[in-house]
Amino acid sequence: MTEAWQQAFVRVPELLAAHVQLSFSALLLAMALCLPLAIWAARAPKVAAVILGFASLVQTIPALALLALFYPILLGLSALVGGEISALGFLPALLALTLYALLPILRNAVTGLTGVAPAAKQAADGLGMTAAQKLRLVEAPLAAPTIMAGIRTAAVWTIGAATLSTTVGQASLGDLIFAGLQTQNWTLVLTGCFASAGLAIIVDTLLGLIERGIRDRQKLMVWGSGAVIGIGLAIALLPMLAARDDVVVIGAKGFSEQFILARLIGSRLEESGYEVRYQDGLGSAVVFQAVASGDIDIYVDYSGTIWTNQMKRSDTVPADDMVNEIAQWSASEHGVTMLGALGFENTYAFAVRPEDAASRRLTTLDDLARISSDFAFGTDLEFLERPEWEMVKAAYPIRFKESRSFNPTFMYPALSSGEVDVISAFSSDGRIAANGFVVLEDTKGAVPSYEAMILVSEDRSGDERLINAIKPLVGAITVENMREANYKVDREADKRSPGQAARWLDEQTRNGKDQ
Repeated sequence: MTEAWQQAFVRVPELLAAHVQLSFSALLLAMALCLPLAIWAARAPKVAAVILGFASLVQTIPALALLALFYPILLGLSALVGGEISALGFLPALLALTLYALLPILRNAVTGLTGVAPAAKQAADGLGMTAAQKLRLVEAPLAAPTIMAGIRTAAVWTIGAATLSTTVGQASLGDLIFAGLQTQNWTLVLTGCFASAGLAIIVDTLLGLIERGIRDRQKLMVWGSGAVIGIGLAIALLPMLAARDDVVVIGAKGFSEQFILARLIGSRLEESGYEVRYQDGLGSAVVFQAVASGDIDIYVDYSGTIWTNQMKRSDTVPADDMVNEIAQWSASEHGVTMLGALGFENTYAFAVRPEDAASRRLTTLDDLARISSDFAFGTDLEFLERPEWEMVKAAYPIRFKESRSFNPTFMYPALSSGEVDVISAFSSDGRIAANGFVVLEDTKGAVPSYEAMILVSEDRSGDERLINAIKPLVGAITVENMREANYKVDREADKRSPGQAARWLDEQTRNGKDQ
């Protein structure tokens, strides 16, 4: 087995346990909700229409959107009850996946109960059974195979959709898939996919045996399959029993630089005796609120992002003044400590192919605006909705013929292959120089400064040992070193993991080298 596969499989047990905990919690909660509702709906057609209509409506919402919607809802509820509700991680994922599992269980349960032969019901009535006895002894056993078929479908759906819970900070096998996509590490992607698919197949097979055992009245098959599922759940819960309470949670957005910086901070904290957990793949709109609410303890953000997204500022000020104002605002408004800038900037940079720059005489954004109607624009998944794009359009008369959004992994190849003609690249990304792309000058200063900064939650800001462990990183990372570290992860040949790139970057910061 190659080193890449070994590194991927090392992460599987922990993530698989978290995936099982989440999936089965959502499935059990959905069953607890659906079965009483199905009994009610089976006896009241109007109720059935309403309940099944709601479940069908939920199913039309993409699972990713459903997960994202629960974050602001829970954040608002948490504010109402004094911050006692966690808006990130397990709870929003649990609620979203539970809703997503309702339809197959409800539909099959209602179909099974209403499909019981009238003769069987009449016989039960003739024996003088009460409604509860008739349900328990006649209707439920006859409907059980159909109900189990719905539970099987819900289980497979839930296990698959649980991979998306990474986006709201819940650990799952999706961590491998999302991290692999962002860093073009297809070993991670395949490992996550195989593990998730394998789990779904095993669970579906065991539930199928239970369904068959109920249908054929084979109690040994039912109890045996149920016991295997129970043992699997018990094993998945063991990490919860062994987990330490004092764990530092480090957040990261969904691109290579964030993964690297999170691991760099994590390595410094582990040296100081802390246990560290990572929550990767968080969006810009979520991650600051997460540190402000204490759902994560530390993360790296960029001054321009806080300035425009959180502070709603559209004016341009010198970089040092911006950092100072952000430090004051984050502390006074949210109790978040801005520990300091890391020493490099990662701003949005409009990049074009060198041949286009030469043939079209492109050196500035003014030049780009002149021919923008001939160009297709490629961006990351956020940029077109960010204030920075509005600021650029206000400063320059840019009107592209087409705009397309990409995962950052695929944005650079899209420019190289000619699918788009200009991209909103990141200035610290090593792939700019590696591909020979030309970055156009922002002569009007439309894009604000993007100094990388360490933000610490209120709960951790008074921990001197923690602060002392990561304080040496302030001002210690050059843009050249950051580009090299990013490229170690992003390049296709001799690819490194974010952890390996973080170790290399750590050496540079300790030795004061500038490579």
